[in-house]
Amino acid sequence: MIDVQFSDKIVIAKDSSNQSIELNQRMVKIRENERGLMALSYVAPVFEVMDLEDFFGDVLTGEKLLMNIGGAGDLAVSFRGIVEGKGKSLPQNLDHRIILLQEPKFLDPRMNIQTKGFSRFKLRDETYY
Repeated sequence: MIDVQFSDKIVIAKDSSNQSIELNQRMVKIRENERGLMALSYVAPVFEVMDLEDFFGDVLTGEKLLMNIGGAGDLAVSFRGIVEGKGKSLPQNLDHRIILLQEPKFLDPRMNIQTKGFSRFKLRDETYY
């Protein structure tokens, strides 16, 4: 019998350094669409949201990150952005952010542009018929 211990944390680490941030799974809701875009809705105390913004403050769009959900293993993702969550009436000491991550299998590895999904961007050398 396999004895596996899972944690209640989601760890996001920068691939280029040893920096990481831990999010409590109880405060996170994850949604993913069929194109691999993940939205991590995070509601937490204001000081934790400030730590989150500090962590992602110097991360560039498209930068590779490693995400580990509950100790299940690292998943390579690309950072797409962080936005302020709206529409929820929260107590004064809580804040809401949405972290956007993309699975790299849906990206063109040559140029790191999204080839499927919400963008209608076309490469210049493509002919239009």
